[in-house]
Amino acid sequence: MIENNILSSEELMKLEERHGAHNYHPLPVVLAKGDGVYVWDVEGKRYYDFLSAYSAVNQGHCHPKIVDAMQTQTETLTLTSRAFYNDVLGRYEKYITEYFGFDKVLPMNTGAEAVETAIKLCRKWAYEKKGIPENQAQIIVCDNNFHGRTTTIVSFSNDPVANQNFGPYTPGFIRIPYNDLSALERIVQGENIAGFMVEPIQGEAGVMVPDEGFIKGAKEICRKNGVLFIADEVQTGIGRTGALLSVCGDCACEGHCEKQATYTESDILILGKALSGGAYPVSAVLADDEVMEVIRPGQHGSTFGGNPVAGQVGIAALEVIRDEKLTQNARSLGELFRARMNQMIEKTALVLLVRGKGLLNAIVINDSEDSSTAWDICIQLKENGLLAKPTHGNIIRFAPPLVMTIEQLHECCDIIEKTIGAFRI
Repeated sequence: MIENNILSSEELMKLEERHGAHNYHPLPVVLAKGDGVYVWDVEGKRYYDFLSAYSAVNQGHCHPKIVDAMQTQTETLTLTSRAFYNDVLGRYEKYITEYFGFDKVLPMNTGAEAVETAIKLCRKWAYEKKGIPENQAQIIVCDNNFHGRTTTIVSFSNDPVANQNFGPYTPGFIRIPYNDLSALERIVQGENIAGFMVEPIQGEAGVMVPDEGFIKGAKEICRKNGVLFIADEVQTGIGRTGALLSVCGDCACEGHCEKQATYTESDILILGKALSGGAYPVSAVLADDEVMEVIRPGQHGSTFGGNPVAGQVGIAALEVIRDEKLTQNARSLGELFRARMNQMIEKTALVLLVRGKGLLNAIVINDSEDSSTAWDICIQLKENGLLAKPTHGNIIRFAPPLVMTIEQLHECCDIIEKTIGAFRI
């Protein structure tokens, strides 16, 4: 038996290298503790977390309310499967559907499972409600999408790293350019179109923010053509972008949005990650009765989906977002962060631009995508006490927990400016 507390970071990294599949390329830091916006490595060095587990830890590491909800429930009942009712699921379903304004929720565990669920739901609706001939439904997606890593999902990715040598690929998807309403309007009028699935902001692609009005326009095009609008808010939802959901980012709501039903509500909403505050795998697919009623007993499910622990954690995580006004905090701190980064850009040729919304942001490094510059900068950021990761070679994503304070954000901007200022290619 290996005692982790007597092993160094170097030894623990070697263990993973030897015994684990090499399906990730982590930054060389071994974390052992987290609290709020901070994480500590096994040697005790403290860092600012500027990734938030890809926006799963919006509420901060080990939020006491979420941890307490999980611990309390695990001492009572952890899993029944859906073969029986449990005394938490109904309460959770009522809470989350009222919170986001939908009739029904289908609970799952991971973001990829939720995306797969949404695809199945859309197709089944298309055959049973829209009258598309069986096995001919088409779902429109966007170039440079990232919806997960299952076989079906990578089938409609145009990233060779994600899908090369994983075929044969699942048919039934049409890709169009992201942020292109004219392309959507043209394709959506074709035969057998069932839905349009989109990330309101493309996180993995480099925090690509669409033009103002794109989401509103896409929803309107889908409505006019009898096509389901499917919003993948696994990474962008639950306060991250300064709105409860990115699809309601065009309105001026403050936190808990009561205006979604006007034009911003999705036909199918996909949630995950921060739905548990990073404490437990919890995801969900929400839709109104007209869509959700096509799923009947035995046609879809998950042994762990809707388990009591997930239900209690999900309620607590959403309460934290609302009660601590984290949506509003993300909005104001995001504006501050981009202002600080733009000031930095004026002093250096190393960074081309900053883009983002709320506390989901990225800087673009002035180098080619196949260079190591962004990675090397992240290594230096780590040495200076801040953890971030590159995406697509020359882009560094910055997404701290939403519990960050103004003082902490300024300190982090100081670290970034110091690191960039001293960096030499």
